[in-house]
Amino acid sequence: MGSEPPLPEWASKPCIMGIDEAGRGPVLGPMVYGCLYCARSYQKTLSSLNFADSKTLKEEKREELFENLKSDESIGWAVDVIDPKELSAKMLKQNKINLNEISHDSAIGLISRALNMGVLLTEVYVDTVGDAEKYRIKLSERFPAIKFVVAKKADSLFPVVSGASIVAKVTRDRALREWVLDETADNMHKNFGSGYPGDPGTKSWLEHHKHLVFGFPSLVRFSWATCTPYFKDMVEVLWESDKTDEDGSSSGNGKRQLKLSNVGFSTSKRKSEEIESSGKGRCKFFHARKLEQLTYF
Repeated sequence: MGSEPPLPEWASKPCIMGIDEAGRGPVLGPMVYGCLYCARSYQKTLSSLNFADSKTLKEEKREELFENLKSDESIGWAVDVIDPKELSAKMLKQNKINLNEISHDSAIGLISRALNMGVLLTEVYVDTVGDAEKYRIKLSERFPAIKFVVAKKADSLFPVVSGASIVAKVTRDRALREWVLDETADNMHKNFGSGYPGDPGTKSWLEHHKHLVFGFPSLVRFSWATCTPYFKDMVEVLWESDKTDEDGSSSGNGKRQLKLSNVGFSTSKRKSEEIESSGKGRCKFFHARKLEQLTYF
């Protein structure tokens, strides 16, 4: 990952953090978790920066606010970009990991990285995923020295979460805008609408980009129920595999046929390596003095 940016002096004083996500519902593209943190003494100033729930802001305003917070030396922020292939793989594997668990793990990862860097987090505000009280207890048990506030619509209640919402939303928007389709099928394009399941443009794009053997491009979360109707037209692929025990060990005797009904295009190396969505250490932290390190795919 390279060297981390130097820790600002204010980060060694009591700090607050807000956490929010963008792209939980769409069938296309990554889900992005973002956090924003600052000294607790900066909280009043933070309230004057006009942050708001990113969903209530026009794109131009989100971009403007994002650039403002990037240049603010009293703010730190980070993103965790979770690739659509990773989302699908976790949700479809034998021991399935649901979207709430993936979301919780991402938030926990952002908090852990900040603490490991030396940020003195004393309060963390989180936009809830699932039951707010159960989520708060889970976080408090993991980080007993931190006070957690977990609430619905936290992005509209707490400026520090509003800022995190902007970080996550702008990062995802830029990711989609600059996404490079690695697949080489003919007539592929990026006019996929909003990416949400109910969007006619998205539905049309899925119909146009399905492949009878290879399924969908890697941009697609093929674990989403939106994709299921398209699988009925696809070729059933049968292949032999060594029978694998549930504990992951492989027994050489006893072959079985496995049917694959939902596979994605095979792809070349993703251009998003610089964001490191490998599942470990995907998130990067930034302060104003090191913003030149930030890259988007």
